[in-house]
This record gives sequence, structure tokens and C-alpha cells, in this order.
Amino acid sequence: MTSSSTNRIRVIIVGAAGRDFHDFNTFWRNDPRYEVVAFTAAQIPDIDGRTYPPELCGDRYPNGIPIEPEEMLTELIKRHDVHQVAMAYSDLPHAEVMHKAAIVNAAGADFRIMGHRHTMLKSTKPVIAVCAVRTGCGKSQTSRAVTSILKEMGKRVAAVRHPMPYGDLTKQICQRFSELSDLDKHKCTIEEREEYEPHIAAGNVVFAGVDYERILREAEKEADVILWDGGNNDLSFFKADLYIVVADPHRPGHELAYYPGETNTRLADVVVINKVATARPEDVALVEANVRKVNPKARIIRAKSPVTVDDPASIKGKRVLVVEDGPTLTHGEMKIGAGHVAATANGASVIVDPRPYAVGTIKATFEKYTHVTEVLPAMGYGDKQIAELEATINAADCDLVLIGTPIDLGALIHVNKPTMRVRYELGNDAREALKVEVAKVVA
Repeated sequence: MTSSSTNRIRVIIVGAAGRDFHDFNTFWRNDPRYEVVAFTAAQIPDIDGRTYPPELCGDRYPNGIPIEPEEMLTELIKRHDVHQVAMAYSDLPHAEVMHKAAIVNAAGADFRIMGHRHTMLKSTKPVIAVCAVRTGCGKSQTSRAVTSILKEMGKRVAAVRHPMPYGDLTKQICQRFSELSDLDKHKCTIEEREEYEPHIAAGNVVFAGVDYERILREAEKEADVILWDGGNNDLSFFKADLYIVVADPHRPGHELAYYPGETNTRLADVVVINKVATARPEDVALVEANVRKVNPKARIIRAKSPVTVDDPASIKGKRVLVVEDGPTLTHGEMKIGAGHVAATANGASVIVDPRPYAVGTIKATFEKYTHVTEVLPAMGYGDKQIAELEATINAADCDLVLIGTPIDLGALIHVNKPTMRVRYELGNDAREALKVEVAKVVA
């Protein structure tokens, strides 16, 4: 610590390689009152041990900023005599957020949560944001529906995706994806591909990365309308002209019980209650009542998310291994996804328990997230984990692998048994209702 920094307020940003970097870029980076001494990392495997690079830090941080494991938080507060710790990641129960606050306060620092006034960027183009109350509610199919509506209206759309910078940050400052080959060019993880590939397949241009001021300005050059495609249950990084929030009646009550999902519930212009065809009516009603209680002005749209497969008859009577979207199961806390719904609906004789076949970090994922028992999370945050996912699938004793992730997983790994993809889109009734709301923005 230099003598010039002794009068500054020393800060640690607690994050997960996304919101934390954005908050730093928009608020902390150029404010001389503060000195950010570290980021901490959680929730995503193997994202600590890096440095937020000088290329992104600006002149005040010529050596960059270290990214440490969150488990070291108390030690880091004492080591750097930290005054404030800023919370900057998503999909946490309210109680867990306050447990973190207690840890910080017990170590002697203040606990801070940034509001959107300081962190939402203003675009020169209309912005439609699609966010959610939890991971796995159905943002992706909602975002795809909105982009298709806009294209039908003759509008050029740029989809800007919530950050997933899990690799070399200096190479991920501003990324543009318009062809599937761009996914290989940028060495995308499975988690990144799950979000980008469906957009690309639909003919959409996607932007992502680390510096969202730069990303926004690049996207504006190509678009009449900016679509913010959110991650987890985080807030939009851009000030929105239409703020759409997706809720899930399979997790009733979570719209008021998770951070920052409840903030999204309160900010929403439109709340899409998704998956109503497979949820209990009383749970759908509870979600709607909770939304109306805290945000009576929001329009509520009930939506179906129909699940389809190419050859339903080939599932009947088969022993099926179901592979689902990883984050939906892990920090999203869902027990099943679209793949399990398709297997059950189409008469699979057995849904194979993947746990006996899991190896390496895939086995560790099951040990950490004990609620996941019947389906295999498609974890793939790096080459090693992708190889372990492949080994787990290939070891499983089953007749068919049903892939419920939004990507062609077979293009990334070699599977030694038959596979079938599961697809899901937003129902037509909800799409028509959204068209009315979108038209108000772009008219």
C-alpha cells in the first residue's frame, strides 16, 4: 500500500466474474475516493487465481487487481485494512446475502450493495431488457422471442449478453458473435455456448465480454434496438425502455426471496410467468399474487414453454440419461429441466441416475449440489471439465442420452451411444402478448 493510497477508502468487490467487473468499470475505477484492493470469486469453478488486468483497470491500477477465493474474505479484510466490501453477484437467497454481511461486519468492514443508478449505462438506442427472478426461469427463449418480434418489425437487433468472462480477460474485453465458428475463435465454454449458440442459429448478432460501455457502443453501430439478455437473476447493465422479468412457478415464492431477483420483480414493466403448463395452478397464482403485491403496475403474462423432440417414439421404453443446463441445476437449485420433462412425457422406462458414473469435477458437483439426483448437469467451464463430462456420459449404462441443454452438445464431445436433443421455445400466446409491449417501445 502506497502513502498516496492511505486516505482512500479501501474496497473489496465480492463477485463471480460478471457484475463485479461491471460495477468496477462503471463506478469504482475512476473514483479517486476509493481504492479496490481485490476481487473475490465464488459460484463459478476456477475463476479465482487470476488478475483483473491493467488493460481494464485504468491508470490508477498499473499492476491490475488480484482475484482471490471468497473463502479468504476475512483474511483479506484484515490484511488490507478494508473499509467496505461490495456485494456484486447474483442468485443468492436473501439470508445468504446477510450471512455474508455478517462475516464482513464481524471483520470490521462495512457491507455495501450497489444500486442501479450508478451501474446502468444509457444507450442512444431503445433498449429492451430480459431478466429473471432466478437462474433457469426461461430468459433465453423469452429473449429469442423478443428478437424475432423485432426482426418481424423490420428492426436490426443486437443481443448483448450478460458477461461470462471465464478465460483470458484481455481477450474478452469486447466480443462479437455472428457465426458458429466465432464460438471456437473465442474458445467458449459450454456455459457460454448455451447462451450464444441459439441466438446465432436464429441469425442474431451477439455481443458480450467485460467492458460493457465499449460493448454497448459497438452494438449501437449495428442495431436499431438493443436487447439486454440477462444472466442468472442479475439486474440489467443498461437502462431499459422495456424491462421484462421472467418468473418460474416451479419455484413459487422465490420472486421475493432471492437477491437481486426481488429487485427485478419490483423494477419490471412486464413479468412473464413461464412454464405454467407444467406447474401447479396454486403455485402460478402465488407467483402472480406476490408480483402484484410489490409491483401492481407490472403487466403479467402467463406463458407456456413447450418442450419438443425430433422423434418422441424412440424415447418410449428406453433407459434414458438426461443431461440438463448446468447453472439451472446448480445455483438455480432446480432438480430437473426440459430434458427430464421430455423423458417423462414420452414414456422413458427408466431415467438413469448419473451419479454412479460421475468422475472428477462432475462427481464433485453432485457432492456440492446434493439436490441434483436424476439428471446430469452439463458442466463445462474448461477443457478438463468438458472431458470429464464426456467420460461420465460414456460410462453411463443407458440406451439413449437426452440432451436438454440449448446447444448441440454432440458437436463438442464424442458420445458413444445414441443422443437426442430437446428444444423449447416461448408459447405463441405469450409471444403475441409480448409483441404488444415491444411495439410500444419501437413505435
